[in-house]
Amino acid sequence: MKIAVLEPLGISEEEIRAIAKPITDKGHELIVYNNKVTEVEALKERVKEIDVVVLANMPLKGEVIHSNDRLKMISVAFTGVDHIDLEACKENHIIVSNSAGYSTSSVAELTYGLIISLLRKIVPLDDVTRKEKTMAGFSQTDLYGKTLGVIGTGSIGSKVAEIGLAFGCNVLAYNRSENKDLVSKGVRYLPLEELLKESDIVTVHIPLTTETRGLIDAEKLKLMKKNSLLINTARGPIIDNEALAKALKNGNLGGAGIDVFDMEPPLPLEYPLLNSPNTVLTPHIGFATKEAMKRRAQITFENILCWIEGNPQNRVI
Repeated sequence: MKIAVLEPLGISEEEIRAIAKPITDKGHELIVYNNKVTEVEALKERVKEIDVVVLANMPLKGEVIHSNDRLKMISVAFTGVDHIDLEACKENHIIVSNSAGYSTSSVAELTYGLIISLLRKIVPLDDVTRKEKTMAGFSQTDLYGKTLGVIGTGSIGSKVAEIGLAFGCNVLAYNRSENKDLVSKGVRYLPLEELLKESDIVTVHIPLTTETRGLIDAEKLKLMKKNSLLINTARGPIIDNEALAKALKNGNLGGAGIDVFDMEPPLPLEYPLLNSPNTVLTPHIGFATKEAMKRRAQITFENILCWIEGNPQNRVI
């Protein structure tokens, strides 16, 4: 059986082959591509006569998937799978597994990096310090005692909620079902509209689906407190970033920390949030720590091994 890693996974090929050794020791062939291509014809060539494909967040179109009737499994080194044509996978009876959980702590940590950067004005104060100036004119705000609204309490959202409690926040949550453990610790679940109205900080941790696309739109932003913060380390299109930019420019929102956008960076210079006040923007780094890169590779190849042994895990479809 042939397995192809279609794009770099953030660790060396040597590390990938060491992690995949339990599979290759069984006689399966591993092909590792150390550069990323996005052209359909080039990808068709890479998946030709391949049984299992490994990729991270590179888009994989149905045209590529349909080009190889030998393909049986796609192991995704990523949590989200909205960049893959799942309908094509279903039509071709291809199993898709993800690497849920590999970046839980990494994304949660970045979430608080963005929050604290905004509350303590770290980015602009770094600039004034280097220009021989002082903190004059910059206000500082505590995280302690603030009301934190967590949208989505899966593994990452739950971690964020628990850290919020440790910081001394009043934590609210919105989710389709309540996490009883969080409730026992003091987290209060509310409808989305109420959470937006009551929170000083709102942080998004839900997957991108047809239902969540554009969930935080102009009308939802109007519900938020005028000095509140909005954080997104989940998926970009969940928030209408053009509406967010307008709210920031009009002074209807206190600030935003955004790691994900409705396109992958680099962002064009005219992108609305680039010229919005009180923002901290990062180029989709929440998942990208060295430790997380290794964890996701381990999960990715464990998924393949479990599938080979007849016990698939982390299945999306």
